[in-house]
Amino acid sequence: MTHWLARLTLNPRCEQARRDATGPDSPVHLHRRVMSLYPDDAGPDPRARFGVLYRAEETPAGVHLIIQSNHKPDPGRLPTDYGTLTTTSLDPLLDALAPGRHIHYRCVASAVRKPGATTRAAYNLPAVVPLKGTAAAEWWMRQAEKTGINAHTAQHEPLDPVDSPRPGNERRAQRIRHNRTRFEGTATITDPDLLRTRIIEGIGRGKPYGCGLLSIAPARRPV
Repeated sequence: MTHWLARLTLNPRCEQARRDATGPDSPVHLHRRVMSLYPDDAGPDPRARFGVLYRAEETPAGVHLIIQSNHKPDPGRLPTDYGTLTTTSLDPLLDALAPGRHIHYRCVASAVRKPGATTRAAYNLPAVVPLKGTAAAEWWMRQAEKTGINAHTAQHEPLDPVDSPRPGNERRAQRIRHNRTRFEGTATITDPDLLRTRIIEGIGRGKPYGCGLLSIAPARRPV
């Protein structure tokens, strides 16, 4: 199965693109726009079927979406003048993963912990506790180890949270909040097979709303 990596550059002069990229409902709009690039009638969970992950990035030229999937996205399904979609195969990068190879990485993720029932009852905690600051950074280092990389450097930057509707309920009061942190740095690959799996499957919660996509690129050997 071929895996694809696409970049969708939104046209800032397009009203639909501006609506999708801004405002409190932007995560929902972007999710729907990304999924519109794939065939209809894909079953109850088209995101999982097509392995879709994406991340929104602010650039001097405007908003870009980095989109990964196992089905090639169709630019013909975009509205007129919405933006420019370029797509390339991700397979050469996945095939080149090897132990000891040095990489740059970037991932926007929703760092959380899930307290046990006893701890929740004792401290009146929710089932899922969002992590920030040092706790989020420590979460990422644990994830890196589970991802098959040894992180040499790790910067973390909090991003605005995103709200997603609970299944079957579009009301704002019934939404789920995903705190987000951008993690990036350099690492050495320790387990190529595990890393390949984590790139394809994504990391953490909130995948339909721009979290979980792990991007890597070759890096020089650390000094």
